[in-house]
Amino acid sequence: MTEAFAYVAEAFLGLASGVAVGSGLVAFLVVLDVIPRLAQISGSTSRGPELELAVVMGAVFWTCADFFGLSLGVPGGLLIVVGLLVGGFVGTVAAALTEVLNVFPILARRLRMETRLRWLLAAMVLGKVLGSLFEWLRFRVQ
Repeated sequence: MTEAFAYVAEAFLGLASGVAVGSGLVAFLVVLDVIPRLAQISGSTSRGPELELAVVMGAVFWTCADFFGLSLGVPGGLLIVVGLLVGGFVGTVAAALTEVLNVFPILARRLRMETRLRWLLAAMVLGKVLGSLFEWLRFRVQ
């Protein structure tokens, strides 16, 4: 009886946590207009609905892949390409978020880099790309 209760309690807590995190992600994407700003930065405003669908489907797919322990079994060389793409995506989302929140102008003023804002952005995106690539190659490939 108590073991069954523990399983039900774990399932409830897992579902409640997933709903809370999912709601936070949706609120983040909708309230801050991150996806439309990302489309604007990347110059693909005409493809806004496709970009939104891609983000949602990617989140659903990778959540299911993680939940069910899906392993793609791709060679290490292909992981370099995947790491670059993932890093580029994370970098552009981070850039869109920081631009929406006006973090870059404040950071550029404090670092006295107002004239070099593009270089600051490029350095941050490159750092995200290299960090993702390092994670994929160091911790994912075994």
